[in-house]
Parts: sequence; C-alpha cells; structure tokens
Amino acid sequence: MSYLPPIRLLTLCFGGVLTASLLGPGIAIADGPAAPDSLETLYPQLERLYLDLHQNPELSLHEERTAAKMAAELRSAGFEVTERVGGWGVVGVLRNGVGPTVMLRTDMDALPVREQTGLPHASKVVLQNESGAHVPVMHACGHDVHMASWIGAAHLLARSKDRWRGTLVFVGQPAEEIVQGAARMVNDGLFVRFPKPDFVLGIHVTHLLPAGQLGIVVGPASAACDSVDITFYGSGGHGAMPHRTVDPLVIAAREVGALQTIVSREVDPFDAAVVTVGTFHAGMKRNVIPDEATLQLTVRSYKPEVQARLLSSIARIAKAEAAAGGAHREPAITVIAAESSEVVVNDPALAERLRGSLQRGLGEGRVHTIGPVMTSEDFGVYGRAAGAPAIQFRIGAIEAELFDAAMKAGRSLLLPGPHSPLFAPDHEPTIKAGVAAFTLSVMELMGKADR
Repeated sequence: MSYLPPIRLLTLCFGGVLTASLLGPGIAIADGPAAPDSLETLYPQLERLYLDLHQNPELSLHEERTAAKMAAELRSAGFEVTERVGGWGVVGVLRNGVGPTVMLRTDMDALPVREQTGLPHASKVVLQNESGAHVPVMHACGHDVHMASWIGAAHLLARSKDRWRGTLVFVGQPAEEIVQGAARMVNDGLFVRFPKPDFVLGIHVTHLLPAGQLGIVVGPASAACDSVDITFYGSGGHGAMPHRTVDPLVIAAREVGALQTIVSREVDPFDAAVVTVGTFHAGMKRNVIPDEATLQLTVRSYKPEVQARLLSSIARIAKAEAAAGGAHREPAITVIAAESSEVVVNDPALAERLRGSLQRGLGEGRVHTIGPVMTSEDFGVYGRAAGAPAIQFRIGAIEAELFDAAMKAGRSLLLPGPHSPLFAPDHEPTIKAGVAAFTLSVMELMGKADR
C-alpha cells in the first residue's frame, strides 16, 4: 500500500467559497494567500495549546485544568459555555439560525503511563490516582490531539457563520479512558439541558495510517469491552513449606494460560474476540505464599452472543482451575460495569454522505476505508442516547516517512500506537487533518446551499 506525503500545509478558507487544499504532489492549491480565517493562520495557536496539554496531562475524573482550558477556548470563540457537566465535562453551544444540530465531541483525560518518547515536550507529570498511589501520567492516547483539533474547528466555524446554519454543540468529555465520561454527561442531562443533536461527530488518532490521512470505518468500528476481575482464594503459609498451603498464585498462573484457549478453541474463527490478562496481583514477600491472587482482564467482542460466550467461559475455567488446585472456596468473578462499554457503530449512511466532502477537501488519496479495531470507546453512548446517526473518524498520526519505512520492512505492526509510552504523533499534520475532518463534516451537514 502506498501513501501520499504528509500534509505540510492545510488551508480552510471561508471567503466566497469553502475550500480545503493541501500543498503536496497531486493536490490542488487554493487560490490566493492564506486568509485570516484559515487553518494555516490559526495553527500556531493550536500548536501552543497542544504542547501545553501534552505537558500537563490529567487523569480520568481529575481533568480540572484541562476542562478550564477547553472552556476558555470555547468562550473566546463565542460559544455559550457550561462547565462541570457529568464531572469535569464542558459543553459549548453556538446558535446560528434555523438548521440541524451537530455535536462534536473530544475526550480530555490521560493515562497512567510514563512517557518514553524523549521529545522536548514529553510529559514529566506524576499525579495521585484514585487509589492514592502516585503514578506518571501521559497523553498516550492522543486526546491532546483531539482537543487541539476540536478547538481549531470551533474557531474556524465560529468565524464563518455566514456559511452555515443551525446549532453546534461542542462536548468536552472527561473519563473516556475508564469508559465512564459519556454516560456521566448523558445522565447529567446533556440532551435535556442542551440541544439534542441530529448528528454526532468524533475523531480518534491511529498508528495504522500516516499522519494527516483519514480513515473511515463503515458500520461497527470499536469493540464492546468487558472488564473482569477474578480473585482466587488459597491457604497461605511459608514459602519453604508449600505442601502445607493451597497456593493461589499457581492457580492464577494456570488460569492465565487456560484463558487463551477460549478465543482459539471456543470462538468461531470468523468472529472477533480478545481475552487479555492485564494485571496479576498477589503476595507481599518472596518467602510468603499469600491467601489470594487477583487477575484483571479486558475482554473484547463485537457480537452479543460472543460476548456472552466469553464471559461464561471465563467463569467456567476459573472455577475449574480453583477446584483443580484444591481451593476450598470458589473464585470471585466480577464484571466491572462502570468500566465496560458497548460496540461503537458508525452510521453507514452518514459515513457515505461525509466521504464525498472529505475526499473533495483532503483529496481522495488521503481518505481511506479501513476496518474495525478491537479497542473500545464510550463514544457510541451519545448516538444511542440521542437517537442520532454518529461517526468517529480515524486520523493517521505516524510520521509518513517512518510509516512508509516500517511498511517496506514489514514492521508496521511494531509502530508505537495509543497506550504505548513511545507513542509520539506527528502533531502538525495530525491536528490539521483532525480540524479538517470536523470542519468539512460540519459544512456538509450544515452548510448553506449557496456556499
């Protein structure tokens, strides 16, 4: 697969006509210099915002500073802003006559990851988490890119109100990384206190495309997620006398291996499924066999029947391993509802409607149909709650030459992506493409017929 070079200059002008053009081989160049109301003129402001956000990440449910910055940016663009919706959520409303209501969402929280990119603007932040432990924090999932793109679109659209009609609702969501923020905002009256959208738009960076390119998934796009805890109970004792104990570590270790047979031997090969053990907690000292061992799992699927099969098999295997290990008590198996999410589905009709505008604006060579992923999101909450078609675009984030080199070497699977401490988006073309995706989509849905 070959790709065009990265976006070097993107201009979204709102003069007599809406134009989006790129400087690069095979791409048309807009007539005239960059207008005052163009992305190229706005970009330095967005880059400063991005760097500040990247260097000052905040954990889920603690996005106080980040939310304040988003609120201030929206106010400066002329939005009516409400803060503390569903926690640190921010809602900005811009009314501009009679027309559709379009919601644009960004997420705001970061991850407990120690950044290892070596970049001058790398995060060095250490914060206290919900358990009271101090952890390093990084925007390892690109939410800083999402926010900068979202603010860029807010400013451009606010400056071009003569070109569109309707109501914009900009939603800055907390707690996406623990898949709680969307539900918290909806439960706090998001679609009662504020205009209910006719369309819902979102973006997410990806390492599966070069920076500045855009991916469209039609239909199911992100998997359902179930967070499962399994605690095995043994009988602890001295590490030198294991025969006088029931060792829960051994039981849990066998469970880790046994769980891998669910996807490989119980799920139809044509159905997508993942069972990953993310943490293994047991013991305090090397010569003490503990009483308990706990595994934390993330389970992904696309079909309800596969989801049910995965959860049932996890429970069956856990109970069997406990019995085989001589445990005197069944394991505790808990599905953490607050950390689980449903499938995100991109509305096919909306995807096809927006594809044409994005291809005209960015160039067909920069807009790709791509497949679903097994990562999960709570973005789908909004479309379901509002009864509105929704779509979340994928924005390529990997420096183009690095991406091409990895593809040629057959090592593209090793490129650092979201949640990696090495994830380092090529931020300029990525942010510009994010702004373009938001802005061009809004203009397609809300633009005046005579534009």
